[in-house]
Amino acid sequence: MSLKSAYIREQKRYTQGELVKLFIGDESEIIRILKRLKEYGVLKVVKASDEQKALTDLIEEDIEISDIEAGENEYLYIFTFVGVITVAGRIIKCYPKYLLHTEEPVSEMKQIIKVIEKYNGKEQIIRMVNDTTDSAAFNMLAIMLWMLQDYFENGSYSSSKDIIEINGTGEILWDKTINETFAIINDNRPYYQDMYTRKRVNDDQDYFKRLHECVLTKCSKELASADLLNLFDILGVDLSDEEICDFGENDYILDRIYKELNIQFGTRKQMVLKTIYSYIANSSTHIDDMDCFSMFGTNSFNLVWEKACSEILDNQLDRPIGLIALPVPLGDEFNQRTKLIDVIEHPIWFGKSEREYFEQKAQDTLIPDIISIYKENDKHKCVIFDAKYYNLQLEKNKPLRGQPGIESVTKQYLYQLAYKDFLDYHGMKQENINNCFLMPTEGDKIIETGYVMVGFLKRMDLGDISIRLLPARTVYQMYLDNKKMEIAKLNL
Repeated sequence: MSLKSAYIREQKRYTQGELVKLFIGDESEIIRILKRLKEYGVLKVVKASDEQKALTDLIEEDIEISDIEAGENEYLYIFTFVGVITVAGRIIKCYPKYLLHTEEPVSEMKQIIKVIEKYNGKEQIIRMVNDTTDSAAFNMLAIMLWMLQDYFENGSYSSSKDIIEINGTGEILWDKTINETFAIINDNRPYYQDMYTRKRVNDDQDYFKRLHECVLTKCSKELASADLLNLFDILGVDLSDEEICDFGENDYILDRIYKELNIQFGTRKQMVLKTIYSYIANSSTHIDDMDCFSMFGTNSFNLVWEKACSEILDNQLDRPIGLIALPVPLGDEFNQRTKLIDVIEHPIWFGKSEREYFEQKAQDTLIPDIISIYKENDKHKCVIFDAKYYNLQLEKNKPLRGQPGIESVTKQYLYQLAYKDFLDYHGMKQENINNCFLMPTEGDKIIETGYVMVGFLKRMDLGDISIRLLPARTVYQMYLDNKKMEIAKLNL
């Protein structure tokens, strides 16, 4: 089966007919794929309506749990995933919802893949099994990617062996030399003309080294044929002419790996052996089979956006307040090691016993996304950011759409109130304290979209909440490069 590739925009409403065309196949086959996607939680189904077609953010209460049937025109299909999915000979490349003016964002997807890798961390890349409530499938894609990335970092699996030589350059084996060679005695001291030495060398013909290189070569060819080497920015390798069958039957290979695992205790060797074991054990499941549902990405790309914004805007929530630049020295009643996030008071519950009230402090309290305290033009400023992964429509003569809910707006005001006493005490003037929503845009400039306010809260001497659209490509590149954004550029 030849592999077919399709780009899908996250949270765009697709009809069944549109997906049949994109996935290239007969209707019954595509229906099976859609059911598989729905089973693994990357596809949602909503009732079709003019209002739904216009939405760019999924409204949870509108999700319709239903069976997918051929010829169904009553529903719209929504992907809630960003990343790459392989199933039944299809490569589905799901790109973020804010990319509205391109249908094949190749360069953007390459960057997004790197961002997801960094966000998850290397330990998270390899998910051998995709778990769902009622079944599990081997994640062949994750295994292949992990093995190639590990190879470029650490090389082939290596196994060493000891070689004993006469008069070699390695460690002298004195016991063997004394017991098995002749000594010349001079002035009551023994001299040995020949000495046994030992050196450790890598065994290039080791069974597991050859097997590892064979699997790496096979993975590289499969990913290249699926056009995934380019997307994941990985070089292919050609290390072996052998086939897996040259190493024996699968059961024999797995038994050899199991025995090797029992004698190898290095973390990296253990991981390589386990991945080879998983690959061989599932070798009958190919990337183009329905039963091999592989995916690399996330259902929660909003968290990736929040993390990237937090890093580039120097989030100080977890920083000890003694290390934060304030207009005046830290007050004596504050502990320098207290983190900024812990300045927010926790709810205190009062219970009534037989004779008196008692109090208990709740563990949970308000937690802002990002807080930055910095100095600009000799003024100390504080900005409370909320990174919102929304497609906001705030345009004249168009309906307001895709905005954060009232709970998000009121929380921003509450965050400002929660820090008011601390900031007032340390000389932070109200006009230098700002609130801001951060949303992604596919453009290349920061856009000052406007602001939001709630009248009765603003009358409590709280300011407006600014709205800034940040160029996602720039944000992600700074995140990957560990760089900071100048907050002054936001013109708050």
